[in-house]
Amino acid sequence: MADELFNDPRLAPLYDPVESDRLDLDAYLRLVDELGARRVLDIGCGTGVFALLLAGRGVEVVGVDPAGASLDVARAKPGAERVTWLHGDATALPPLRADLATMTGNVAQAIVDPGAWHGTLAGAHAALRPGGHLVFETRDPARRAWEGWNRGATHKVTDVPGVGAVETWAELTEVAWPLVTFRWTYVFADGRRLTSDSTLRFRERDEVEAELAAHGFAVREVRDAPDRPGKEFVFVARRPEA
Repeated sequence: MADELFNDPRLAPLYDPVESDRLDLDAYLRLVDELGARRVLDIGCGTGVFALLLAGRGVEVVGVDPAGASLDVARAKPGAERVTWLHGDATALPPLRADLATMTGNVAQAIVDPGAWHGTLAGAHAALRPGGHLVFETRDPARRAWEGWNRGATHKVTDVPGVGAVETWAELTEVAWPLVTFRWTYVFADGRRLTSDSTLRFRERDEVEAELAAHGFAVREVRDAPDRPGKEFVFVARRPEA
């Protein structure tokens, strides 16, 4: 089930203006070029920021997401007709033979249920052509990122076109290892207040590598995230050709 932030039609349109700094996507764009990917599956595509960047470069893209409100935002953007949008998850995909499957941002960690996570890895493997790659990031648990999830560190006010000023902040609500839950609060200029609760699952590097191997992937490399050095693992895994 998608968080309210992504599935509530009042909140989904706020995601892009509030989270406008997407420097994290630069590394994924470089990986697409590095791997020569011409057909990409964007798992957890959300409002379509990454999918549309790829489509603008002439890449064939399929974006899949369980949050209908986020897909509505994506489909309304210029160039959206270049992308195939699917409402659902990676466990029920049509045959794709993609060169690359991606999970950007928090997507991998937002899949907290072990069964859903294993289903996602299996679905990604099936969607890739032999020799294709799966790339995603997860936070390094040792860096304890959740300790900075508080109002003082996350508070900001964003001028949202057509909406006005929106005040936002995040607050940690529970650590029940390996799950960490936090709440986003949104306060509109007219006084309306909405919240969205999110839970992320933190996985150790060796745990992820073992899970990838169990689903038929060969871990080619574990990289650092260039926009957040020392804080995240970026897994580059390959579906073997035979």
